[in-house]
Amino acid sequence: MPTLKVDSVQLAFGHRKILQDIYLECRQGEILGLLGRNGCGKSSLLKIIFGTLKPDYKYVAIDDVFVYKGYIDNQIAYLPQHNYLPRGIPIRQLAAMMVDDQYWYEFEQLTIYKNHHHKKAEQLSGGELRQLEMLMILYSKARFILLDEPFTHVTPVQCDYFKPIIKTVGKTKGIIVTDHQYHNVMDISDRIILINDGSTKPINSVDDLAVYHYISGT
Repeated sequence: MPTLKVDSVQLAFGHRKILQDIYLECRQGEILGLLGRNGCGKSSLLKIIFGTLKPDYKYVAIDDVFVYKGYIDNQIAYLPQHNYLPRGIPIRQLAAMMVDDQYWYEFEQLTIYKNHHHKKAEQLSGGELRQLEMLMILYSKARFILLDEPFTHVTPVQCDYFKPIIKTVGKTKGIIVTDHQYHNVMDISDRIILINDGSTKPINSVDDLAVYHYISGT
């Protein structure tokens, strides 16, 4: 399967090192969970992979072919923490530009799209907009998807609705997902990586999270 490889990422803000020993791989057909405390560099790492943040050094490749900007040629799609859909344009028009033709029938059957396709971003609640933004990214043409805090600003019921969708899409795309709600990340992920002191650590169980002091031990 095609594989996204990220290696030797180095990022510093001034004299403060944020990322210094990063290695991860994500295959198409796999969901990789990325955890870490606030300020550890999770969002920065996703931006580096996508190509909107320039680090001191990086190696990002798909099948060993270096990727300078992940968004070029729809190789990688990125859901940022902030809203990204432009105002003043109907949702159906934006969806037509973003959603892959092969997923269009499935996408247009989604209740959230049926209910709001005629509206514009500014006419939606924060939760509604977040849901549509995530779905457009998931059903986009990209082979690899980066989800930054997808469960933020959505209700627990909506989280439970999206988890099976993410898992279904993850059967054909590679997905890297990060969120402070680590239980949700662990529910949908095939593997878990923790950023701790600037480096990546493989996580095999909840106990490992306690070892690295990400959560309190029981």
